[in-house]
Amino acid sequence: LLVVSEELDEAELAALKFLSLGYVPMRKLEAIRKAQEFFEALQEKGMIEAGNLDFLKELLYRISRIDLLEAQLGSSREEMERELQIPGRARVSAYRYLLFQLSEDITEDELKSFKFLLGKELPKCRLNPKTTMLDIFTEMEKKGILGEDNLSILKRVCAEINISLSKRIEEYELNLFGEEEMLITEEQRGSTGGPEAGLASSVAPDSPGSWNESSKVSQFLEAYKMTSRPRGVCLILNNHDFAKAREAVPEPKNMKNRNGTDVDAAALRRVFSKLHFTIAEYRDLTAEEIRKTVNIYQREDHKDKDCFVCCILSHGKKGIIYGVDGHEVPIQELTTSFTGQNCRSLAGKPKVFFVQACQGDACQKGVTIETDSGEQDSSVETDARFQPDCIPAEADFLLGMATLQDYVSYRSPRQGTWYIQALCQHLEYSCPRGEDILTILTAVNQEVSRKTCKPNAEKQMPQPSFTLRKKLIFPVS
Repeated sequence: LLVVSEELDEAELAALKFLSLGYVPMRKLEAIRKAQEFFEALQEKGMIEAGNLDFLKELLYRISRIDLLEAQLGSSREEMERELQIPGRARVSAYRYLLFQLSEDITEDELKSFKFLLGKELPKCRLNPKTTMLDIFTEMEKKGILGEDNLSILKRVCAEINISLSKRIEEYELNLFGEEEMLITEEQRGSTGGPEAGLASSVAPDSPGSWNESSKVSQFLEAYKMTSRPRGVCLILNNHDFAKAREAVPEPKNMKNRNGTDVDAAALRRVFSKLHFTIAEYRDLTAEEIRKTVNIYQREDHKDKDCFVCCILSHGKKGIIYGVDGHEVPIQELTTSFTGQNCRSLAGKPKVFFVQACQGDACQKGVTIETDSGEQDSSVETDARFQPDCIPAEADFLLGMATLQDYVSYRSPRQGTWYIQALCQHLEYSCPRGEDILTILTAVNQEVSRKTCKPNAEKQMPQPSFTLRKKLIFPVS
């Protein structure tokens, strides 16, 4: 690191700092004057460490210091080009790399024109003769007039100065969003609150009309940072013994013990331990104990963690899970506890919930067998407290439900549940191959949907929904 730092000039250091925004806070980067200080900041954030210099390799490749890449890090241009084609491997966002490339292509005269045209938007003290294009981009981001999905002002200014620069931005947007989303006007974006507004959508990766080409999405969609050790907490709420519910007066609808749930819990512990999560398992909690446990992790400081995972194994019905006392806990109450407003140290980080519980008592073939509904009658539940949107509209959530609304999910007393077992198997197989979570959950959907509970051919269909903004990949190394 010392040798590399001594080879970098002031402009190259500025470029590295700019490309690293999002991993190191802007205020800290602005105070850095030497490359050694920059590397120390990356080490503090776990972005570079002994035996793992992938991010540094990518940075040097991005600023075209191939000589340092080859001589000091034992890599090459060709190797980096191959590496960065792997989905989720690139750490520098496509948006930030676009801005860097624009800054490299702008001439001195064009830079002066930028300063003139943005004179009303930016403080004049920030537009002195020493101000670089990267400085201007940073100031625009501070003022909220430039962002990953807010390129209209930059595109308009580029069109006045050099139409080829504007074309570059349009190509980026087309590759990233696809043709249909490009038709959304700025007024529509403003009225709807941007692409993150609205309710969570059901998973439909690569569905027609959503993207122009799936290969372009893989190339340009940024991945969530997932480098901290541990990655975060994997909270497992495992309810097996429902004797308290059966003893209640008045007795709720019959809830059998959930034999086989410990097989699921063991599989989750094994897989998420391999994915470098800290496992926190709680067993046989009442509704109030579930709330208290969730509140403990809501108040915990997650600032040094990259993710939070919660796995819930219990009886349930529409939009709720049961405590072992038979009392209800709305799923949305649990997920909303971890929004950016309620858990600030997880803001901008992925919050993942996997729920193994029924969402009703209807069987696809209409025959009642052992299910996780906790109920034996065949009437369709119409709970007035049900809220169909189990995850917040806020960004960065993923909710994996074992089954569709109104339907049961199936559990083998010896082998565990269809859903959790398929989930763990696919995580274990696909994470080492760099596949993102939505691809994995699509494979889980396919596997579970093929299962049949004989003799009456009952089926089950899991349902993921999400407000993720980036690819979510769990590296094993």
